[in-house]
Amino acid sequence: MGKILVGTASWTDKSLLDSGWYPPEARTPETRLAYYASRFPLVEVDATYYHPPARRTAELWCARTPAGFTFNVKAFSLLTQHPTRPAALHKDLREALGGDPKRPRYQRDLPPEIVEEVWDRFLSALAPLHEAGKLGALLFQFPPWFPPGEGSRRYLVRCRDRCRPMRICVEFRNAAWMDAEHRAGTLDFLAAHDLPYVCVDMPQGHPSSVPPVLAATSDLAVVRLHGHSEKWTSRIIEERFGYLYDEEELRSWATRIAELSGRAETTHVITNNCCADNSQRNAARLAELLA
Repeated sequence: MGKILVGTASWTDKSLLDSGWYPPEARTPETRLAYYASRFPLVEVDATYYHPPARRTAELWCARTPAGFTFNVKAFSLLTQHPTRPAALHKDLREALGGDPKRPRYQRDLPPEIVEEVWDRFLSALAPLHEAGKLGALLFQFPPWFPPGEGSRRYLVRCRDRCRPMRICVEFRNAAWMDAEHRAGTLDFLAAHDLPYVCVDMPQGHPSSVPPVLAATSDLAVVRLHGHSEKWTSRIIEERFGYLYDEEELRSWATRIAELSGRAETTHVITNNCCADNSQRNAARLAELLA
């Protein structure tokens, strides 16, 4: 069995802060991150999908966590071909872009030089984490309109190469990548290009639903658990992720994750049912079961 790290997505969302999970003395960003890092060895940063990170923020993350702590960081929306609000870009890039500041833009809508600058600044800001050995992987979560095909495969390799020496992991939200026709080819392609596949447990039957296929396509395997909320399409975060895995579900996942870890050097497990302290409770119990 390889090494297994269990953590949660985010440590600062409002419902978690309101849940009472943090002790009364953990009232600042510094003390909260320090407390979180005393409980878990891994965390996923999702805020970077909405806004590019600042280098100073990454430096503070390094300073506030112990040696060996790991951050997985979600890639900025523009880099994964999602629509992005110009307001999320750096001020000078936003001004250079011009046009309607409220109209979301896709990567294809922007001049190549601005796209390259977004890449440069995103990766440069995370350099302190990489240099400190605390950056696990950059999570590239692709949208439902990113289907299997030659163009998509080329872009996956470009993302891998653009991020080096940082590494990426790949999550799909188009079920065709994992259907009977494409699954073997998808996994073979990822393995051939040393791209870790991200297995996601999520509600099924939606346009973004991908079956939870556990696969090791690199020395790193990643599992993300979103839960099975009946309100998955809700815009209210607490409803969308308002799910608590029960003991039977956690035991089942622990068995499957343990088996997966036998095929990878390191396995990252992220609970992303971020409503109140659901994610922290499930991650803690899952870590116990895996131990």
